[in-house]
Amino acid sequence: MGSKPPFRPIHLGRKLRQIRLAFGLSQTQILEPLGAEQYLTSARISEYETGSRHPSLWILLAYARMARIHLEILIDDEATLPDQLPGNFDFGRYRQNATKETGPI
Repeated sequence: MGSKPPFRPIHLGRKLRQIRLAFGLSQTQILEPLGAEQYLTSARISEYETGSRHPSLWILLAYARMARIHLEILIDDEATLPDQLPGNFDFGRYRQNATKETGPI
């Protein structure tokens, strides 16, 4: 029995490139705002944008936070980026307070 290939968003690379260009950054320059300058290279960003590789969830979250959009917008092929970037999503509003006791999810 073979296994099915994993789902890969078709428009992800285009959206990542669109975010980078909206901020006026090169593939090297985007590494710092993503917090990935010690982990990635501009060549890897190019691979993400062309779709030859897919970023980790950590990198996708970094893009979403930078662009201030829901992560879902990046991975849902039916969703489009907002006309104006950065968007208006406030990640801080949804952060867990480390001192607050949390219950089951």
